[in-house]
Amino acid sequence: QAQLVESGGGLVQAGGSLRLSCAASGIMFSIYTMGWYRQAPGKQRELVASISRSSRTNYADSVKGRFTISRDNAKNTVYLQMDSLKSEDTGDYYCNADAGVRYWGQGTQVTVSS
Repeated sequence: QAQLVESGGGLVQAGGSLRLSCAASGIMFSIYTMGWYRQAPGKQRELVASISRSSRTNYADSVKGRFTISRDNAKNTVYLQMDSLKSEDTGDYYCNADAGVRYWGQGTQVTVSS
């Protein structure tokens, strides 16, 4: 049974950093494109960053230069390093695994205070 478990969210001041982790189990992790999405209050869920099976990365314009996605296939884990956080980065962050079939984690909350 596929399971994605996010961790690392919390409350941080603007300008600070957080590192999110997503541990996957029950899937062949290395073949999946992994992504981080976020959903701000009252808004639709949006893609923040993704990393392909070949480690090609893609970022939303709003986070380019501030966030870094990476993966460790040996640990079945994907990370999102978030630096220079802004209040508009506040939201629930979700991990996604996509190989045609898609799986989602339960989410972790990030709150950036200004």
